[in-house]
Formats: sequence, C-alpha cells, structure tokens
Amino acid sequence: MKVFASFLAPHIQDFIKYRQASDHWNESSYEKNLKLFDQHCYESYPYAQELTQEMSDGWCQQREHEENNSCRARIYVVVSFIRFLRNRGLTEIHDPVLPRIEKGVYIPHSFTQEELTSFFQECDTVPLLSTRRDAQMRKLTIPVYFRLLYSSGIRTLEARLLRKADVDLKQGILDIRYSKGRNQHYIALHDSMLGVMRDYDSAISKFSPDRTYFFSNGNGSHYSSQWVVENFRNLWYKANTARATAYELRHNYAVVNINRWIDTGFDFNDKLLYLSKSMGHSTLESTKYYYSIVPSLSQILMDKTAKGLDWIIPEVADYEEIY
Repeated sequence: MKVFASFLAPHIQDFIKYRQASDHWNESSYEKNLKLFDQHCYESYPYAQELTQEMSDGWCQQREHEENNSCRARIYVVVSFIRFLRNRGLTEIHDPVLPRIEKGVYIPHSFTQEELTSFFQECDTVPLLSTRRDAQMRKLTIPVYFRLLYSSGIRTLEARLLRKADVDLKQGILDIRYSKGRNQHYIALHDSMLGVMRDYDSAISKFSPDRTYFFSNGNGSHYSSQWVVENFRNLWYKANTARATAYELRHNYAVVNINRWIDTGFDFNDKLLYLSKSMGHSTLESTKYYYSIVPSLSQILMDKTAKGLDWIIPEVADYEEIY
C-alpha cells in the first residue's frame, strides 16, 4: 500500500480499511486517485490541519479537455472519502460537483467464431518464459481466466478478485461478492467450464496450496487490471487484426444468449430476468443495452412485446460502467 503524506493520511488509511472490510475497494483505480488527491493537499496546503472546500474543489474541478465520464471516474473515490469523513463528524464540507454522465457511443467488437478459436489457441500455447514459479502459474492461469470470461459473462474485475473460498467446485457455483456497486450475485458454471476450473485448481494448488484468490499470482495476491489488458492484447493480436478488449467477452456472452431467443417462443420476462441476474445487473435497464448491438433481435422483441416493451424496460439512461 502506498504511503500518504498529507495531514489526511490517518483518515485515508481508515477509509481504505473500511472499504476493504466491506469488499468495495478497487486498488488499481481508487488508491491511485486517493494518492493524487493526498499529494495535492500535501503540496498545495503543507500546513493545513483540516480539509476545506477549497482543497476539495481545487482537485475535483473538471479540467480543460477532460471528458465528463473521465472526470467522474477520477474524483469518485474522493467524493466517497468526503462522505466517509462527513458521516463521522470529521468534516463539514460539501461533496464536489460531479459532472453529468455522458451517454456513450461505444460499440463493442462482434467476435467471429474464427477469431475466438484462434485467440484461445494462442492462450493454450502461451510459451513458458522461464522456469520461475510465477511464470509457470501465468501459463496455467491465462487459458482458464479468459475462458471463464467468455463462458460466464463475468466482469474482468470479478474474475480477478474471485476468492478460492467463493468457488464451489462441487456444485459449479461462483459467489460474486466483489462486483459493480453492492450487487452480490451467483453464477452457475457450464459443465465444461466446471471441468476446466477443477483441473486448474488441482494444478495451481501445487504452486499455491493456501492461496486466497482463485487466480493467484506468484506473490499470493490477485492479478492486476494491467495484467489482463496486456495479456489479452498480446495474445489477441498474434492471431487477429480487429480491435477487441477482454471486457468485450462479457458483451459477447450477452449477445450470444440473446440470439438464442430468436424464434424459440421464449417467455420474454423470464429469460430477460435470468440473463440480468446472471450478469449481475442491478436493473433490467442495463440488460436492455445489449439489444442495440443485436440488430436482428431488436425488431423481433418489438413485435413480440409491442407497447409493453417500453413499460417493462424503461429507456436506458446510461451504459454499463466498466471497472
């Protein structure tokens, strides 16, 4: 954990412990921005003894050329920290102003079967870079981690922070405790994926028998978001040219499932709810987003549900946020 230098250091440490205890701490982004805020207070207000509105607003103010969503992502943890202090009577300042959410125009990559086949072939043939323990663990982990994303629709963060204790390898159930917001949920593994997970657990346990995280690195911690980005990118572009990200395997999971509903006489409400819960969406609105990337389904859903569609699923205000 990084060392904080300003007068806020003890409070920041308490805040981090509080968030960690409730399983709502994202080290890769939260700690970085808290560190930058702490540095701002230390350098600009070296003799300060209490937090002021000027300190908060000075760092949280939207910067020139900074997009609304980027600003929100940067200052969100500081807003949460200020609320933490205020709820404990440690400050009376107001929350910084959050810019309005901008509706995204992002369209995820539509995977072809050939692309996926070639990608997983690269995963299965990852070279062993050395005989070191961490290199051998990486070779075992890569094909299983990315197959879990593909087969379950789990978020990349959820997979990285998945604890061994929350993986039921007998029943094939994942208990997703650390998710977007506070939405704990369960995922049932496909039988084929369950077999892969069992084999992986047996193999990786020889290197780390008492590991905390299911996908544990050589240091006994979870893999970082950068680890996911770099490994996916390197393996993907060895066999494919189209731009794609690891998170888009989650989108692919939703689209493939939705496409299976076409011409099957499905019960719309049931299948929509099952998909929404499986993906950890807090509302059906988030699930509705995927209809926009399945053109052939959009009209079919409209025909089957008529005016009831807009009543069942209100207009989406925002796309699902990626962590």
